[in-house]
Amino acid sequence: MPRTRSRSRTLTLAVAAAGALALGACGSPNAAPSGGGGDSEGGAPVQVGLVYSKSGPLATYGAQYLQGFEAGLDYATDGTGEVDGRKIEVIERDDAGDPAKAVAEATDLIGQGVKILAGSTASGVGTQVAPLAEQNDVLFISGPAATDALTGVNANTFRSGRQTYQDILTAQSFIGDPAGKQVLVVAQDSAFGQANVAAVTAVLGTEGGATVNPLLVPATATDFTPFASQARDAGADLVFVAWAGETAPAMWQAMGQQGVLESSTVVTGLDIRASYATYGASATGIDYLSHFFAEAVDNDVSKAMAERVEADGGEVDLFTPDGFTAAQMIVRAIQEGGDDVAAMIDALEGWTFDGVKGELTIREEDHALLQPMFQARLEEKNGELVPVLVETLDAEDTAPPTAGS
Repeated sequence: MPRTRSRSRTLTLAVAAAGALALGACGSPNAAPSGGGGDSEGGAPVQVGLVYSKSGPLATYGAQYLQGFEAGLDYATDGTGEVDGRKIEVIERDDAGDPAKAVAEATDLIGQGVKILAGSTASGVGTQVAPLAEQNDVLFISGPAATDALTGVNANTFRSGRQTYQDILTAQSFIGDPAGKQVLVVAQDSAFGQANVAAVTAVLGTEGGATVNPLLVPATATDFTPFASQARDAGADLVFVAWAGETAPAMWQAMGQQGVLESSTVVTGLDIRASYATYGASATGIDYLSHFFAEAVDNDVSKAMAERVEADGGEVDLFTPDGFTAAQMIVRAIQEGGDDVAAMIDALEGWTFDGVKGELTIREEDHALLQPMFQARLEEKNGELVPVLVETLDAEDTAPPTAGS
């Protein structure tokens, strides 16, 4: 029977973007299992369904996630791809970023007997798959999807990446205590932009005591000079920029030309490496909040991930850790839970382990993934823009409030 657990949220934020102790008190993520709830040792393969954006607008993110997952599975199983003599059989399905397609693919996998689902590159996908996991009592580990709505949504749902709340608190770290300060959110007048306004307003305004004002730019705009002038004249302590799409270079050019970077602390999220050029001449004058970049960490797990990804011809990027962490979590769940979903959930709740970003903890109460976050800047070296670590924020410094509290 599925476990029942009532979870509610007092704060639900939309996606704003668009990853030490194993087996209890000691050991490593790829240590031998200590015995768990499964009774199928040496039996049939364990099937894992990866429903992610192999195609669609977030296909690049999906590709990074998959590379990380494959590297993480190799790492967590010591290269065997097995747990207790049982092969982990990964079934890939493409949701193309479409929630309806994701639900159809997940439903089909569940109908085939799959008890573990992972993936969800897009937040809209993750929020549709999560109820399905609860209804059918399967384990679901969402991936790069950043929406806060997944934290605490039900007992069956976990996440292997960061969430929007952690992004916003990282942005806050550039100005300190937000109480009494002025925050301007510059974004496109779209669902994406409005979601960012709502997120910053909730975290820095309602909770933090800042005055938050939106500057929403029409999606049809091609001349950004008037909007950049408004941003400069606002005199905000923090200008939070949330932008996506092909107009980004022109927008950043206008921000630089109108002196916004000199008048305020301008913060935006550090995206994938291929996007760095879109910042143009403004690149080195922006402060970046970061979920992950390879230069931010240097530990045994990150080195192991890089070695495996590069050996397969890939490159570590923003969402590679989300896949790697998902694989670590899945191996842990199988080691301790076998085919028993309730035992898998118990094995993951409260688990602290060494991850790519450092020490990670799955909060027992609502499955938030507590993790370090980073401040970064871009510098030009040998004609290329490269990210440089400014500061690492401890997991507790960016921890979201417990869902339902």
